[in-house]
Amino acid sequence: MTPTTTAVRATAMEISDRIMDGSRRLFVVAATSAAILGVWGGAADGSASLNGQAPAFRWLHPRPAPRGWKLARLPSGAATFAYPKTWRPIRTDPGTASVALIGHARSIRGYLNATPRQGTETLANWPSFRIQHLREEESSKDVRLIASAHGLRFRSGRGSCVIDSYRTSRTRYREIACLVAGSRTSSVLVGAAPSKTWGQQAETIERAIASLRTD
Repeated sequence: MTPTTTAVRATAMEISDRIMDGSRRLFVVAATSAAILGVWGGAADGSASLNGQAPAFRWLHPRPAPRGWKLARLPSGAATFAYPKTWRPIRTDPGTASVALIGHARSIRGYLNATPRQGTETLANWPSFRIQHLREEESSKDVRLIASAHGLRFRSGRGSCVIDSYRTSRTRYREIACLVAGSRTSSVLVGAAPSKTWGQQAETIERAIASLRTD
């Protein structure tokens, strides 16, 4: 595993496991990014080109935070995203920003994490990179690609996104992971929730992702 992926292993889902039993890991945060905008070969279900938007990403309408939402900011100040006031900040890797919706027995019902650029992943290879990275993790089983797209418009740049699901020892999760390149920096934003309750959290996670700004 490269230093880039190793540097961003801790996630809120890992913290959820620590809260419940202090040991098992659930999943890895989106690995980092680069600002190169490109097009990958091959098409997965729901893929889109620069000339169109995949049906799975039609919810992505870049806009400011809704009234009453808070802002999470990378320590560097390079990226921000909005989240509801019912969610709260949690500690993950240094240099990242994470918030979660905490449920019964302190389990995590929803999770959002922003990570700054730290490696050489590109907008062109982001979907395949993300899926392969999850498949290489011992804690992630039965990884399934649901949709991917590139050339997606964000508030301050263009991005590549993937929607996937995977199973851990506890449950199955669904996530949206986006790599977004601004004029000066690139950032990754991941939103995830248990698959069985995804419908309850999807709108909030999608709205938070749509609010992302990166320098």
